[in-house]
Amino acid sequence: MNFTIGPEEQRLLLADARESITAALEGRQPRYQNAAETANSAVLKEPCGAFVTLHKQDAPGGHTSGGHASGGHSLRGCIGRMTASLPLQETVRVMACEAAFGDPRFPPLQPDELAQCSIEISALSPMTICPDPRQVKVGVHGLYLIRGGRAGVLLPQVPVEQGWDLDEYLDYICVKAGLPAKSYTAPDAVLYTFTAVVFGEDAI
Repeated sequence: MNFTIGPEEQRLLLADARESITAALEGRQPRYQNAAETANSAVLKEPCGAFVTLHKQDAPGGHTSGGHASGGHSLRGCIGRMTASLPLQETVRVMACEAAFGDPRFPPLQPDELAQCSIEISALSPMTICPDPRQVKVGVHGLYLIRGGRAGVLLPQVPVEQGWDLDEYLDYICVKAGLPAKSYTAPDAVLYTFTAVVFGEDAI
């Protein structure tokens, strides 16, 4: 990223994300706090793509799903925007609700689930075309693959959580896009990389 997100700004964004979901569940307008901090923070007003991820604590005796989760938590929703069309703070607020209620892989979040969920935010750098897939650094670069009207994205933390090496990471971005493995090598495929500032409630 060409900017940093300090601890106070991270806490504010995470609080905003949780309040957005809470307000939607309660059928009211969000009551966001810390207006002064928002007004004085340039990074919160910077246009930035971002993803919001919900991790739900597993029930005793349960197991994690095949999503991007680990350590006794399962993926419960993950939605984001790759492009910087809105200020970071607004992107996070919108994507939090999308992750909770709009991820087609899961039913909408129910009120009794929110307390069991932790929130993670990934603020994205601009994407750049990757000239050589072997230059991708696992744990540093996220991937965005486009080919023949299909597209898939994986955040930088996913291969680390899943224990993938570079070849597995590159193959799985193809699978995520609904394409055969090795499709990233096709002449008509376009592979982008990006980096992310990643932070979550579990670390705050």
